[in-house]
Amino acid sequence: MIEVKNVSYSYDSGNEVLHDISFTAGKGERIGLIGANGAGKSTLMKAMLGLIPFSGAIRLFGTEVRKDTLSEIRSRTGYVLQNSDHQMFMPKVYDDMMFAPRNYGLSEEETEQRIDRVLKQLNIEDLKYRYNHKISGGEKKMASIAVILVMEPELIIMDEPTASLDPRNRRKVINAVNSLDAGRIITSHDLDMIRETCDRVILLNEGRIEADGKAPEILSDKELLERCGLELPLSMQ
Repeated sequence: MIEVKNVSYSYDSGNEVLHDISFTAGKGERIGLIGANGAGKSTLMKAMLGLIPFSGAIRLFGTEVRKDTLSEIRSRTGYVLQNSDHQMFMPKVYDDMMFAPRNYGLSEEETEQRIDRVLKQLNIEDLKYRYNHKISGGEKKMASIAVILVMEPELIIMDEPTASLDPRNRRKVINAVNSLDAGRIITSHDLDMIRETCDRVILLNEGRIEADGKAPEILSDKELLERCGLELPLSMQ
């Protein structure tokens, strides 16, 4: 499903953010992408979605990420932004959920069925006709996940999905993520959340892959994490 080969990226100033990143992932893999601030996590996600230029090669679903293939790739990939306000731009939750399916040619009937199915799956049926500016941050985060799930993506990429959430809404997001069948890549400083939602962890340090392996092994390696500017998950301290 994912092939990243020798990917590098530098700012115009010459400061290198990603250096020779390579990894592969199969269908349905649940990957946590972790690292200290500035390690290159969000930059790598943007490169995978064709949002920034890069050197090297990235393939999703066997298709190389290029300008002329982005429409196909994005129709099969869901991207949950860290800031839900940047994702929810229509008046109501329902309007946002309708937007992408309409643009990709799905029928009104099929879209309505998907909307109701996803809202029930996430247990947020009450948000369907709510105004985006009148719901809480946690509700908006759940709604932003619903907006992506309506498209039934094969791969979901999430950037800090539990950032700034209270414990109750954090738990709701974790439960929602764990209910998904699609493959996922999640970046987060919430290592306990990564531990609960991911089987594999890729640890970035200064734009390079420092470690790539089973989540329990990497997340319990105190020396490795501290060397990369992180701490053990709270549940393991």
